[in-house]
Amino acid sequence: MTHTGAVLEINRLIERARPPQRADRSAAGTLPTRAYRYCEAATSATGFGWWVFPPMDLQLLWDGTDIYWYYDGAEDWMLLAPAAQFPDFSNAFDAAAPDYLRGCAPPFLTVMPEPGLVQMWTGLMVRTAEDWSALVRAPANLPLPGGYSIYDGLVETDRWFGPLITNFRLTQMNRAVHFNSDFPIIQVQPIPRIAYAEQTLNATSFTPNMAAMNEQEWRAYEKTIAIPSEDPDRPFGAYAVAVRKRRLSGCPAHTASADARLMETS
Repeated sequence: MTHTGAVLEINRLIERARPPQRADRSAAGTLPTRAYRYCEAATSATGFGWWVFPPMDLQLLWDGTDIYWYYDGAEDWMLLAPAAQFPDFSNAFDAAAPDYLRGCAPPFLTVMPEPGLVQMWTGLMVRTAEDWSALVRAPANLPLPGGYSIYDGLVETDRWFGPLITNFRLTQMNRAVHFNSDFPIIQVQPIPRIAYAEQTLNATSFTPNMAAMNEQEWRAYEKTIAIPSEDPDRPFGAYAVAVRKRRLSGCPAHTASADARLMETS
């Protein structure tokens, strides 16, 4: 499969869908001002990745047994059993796809076997550079509107190219749950495969008590916590300043590998 050299590639199939947007470090202004200014840990997590939106405004209603869906322009609520296509998408897909893929348009909504569970296609497809995967999760630090709970997924999109979907559980019955096409439903984060490999996770060390901590760890604690706390004139956000300076210095290892991939594809 030809790759452009980008770590994350996003393809939009449903043209009505809002384009993905870099996740906002302020969580669209919902983070407390003090957290946004001084808590680099919160803002870095919030801004890590891309926001992806539902391809249309819609509502879902779960009565405890069946799930119904509705969108502006529909004649009435429709039973979701077991799946539904995005309005008018099948014809558009068949017109654009090669002959051997006609009739293979991915469904928009699918009812899962578990009670209240729904799968939604975002109208996008993604792939990643070799040895990178896509973590699909709820938007970080952005309060959800309520009525549903997102399941996380980690997909090896360097070898699996298909619809970018999300699974979620409806958490209320007999009350419509609204999905707004201008409110992100998921956040997509590119993750190097080594980050969650067994050898990485198994390399974790555990210190059972303070007596087992070494001098280097105590000195690190002194530098990070004890010394700054004794300075009454210390500035706010020292950690944030240090991280931002480090970020500006770049990531030479990644830059070199990205340049190499670009040269291979040119």
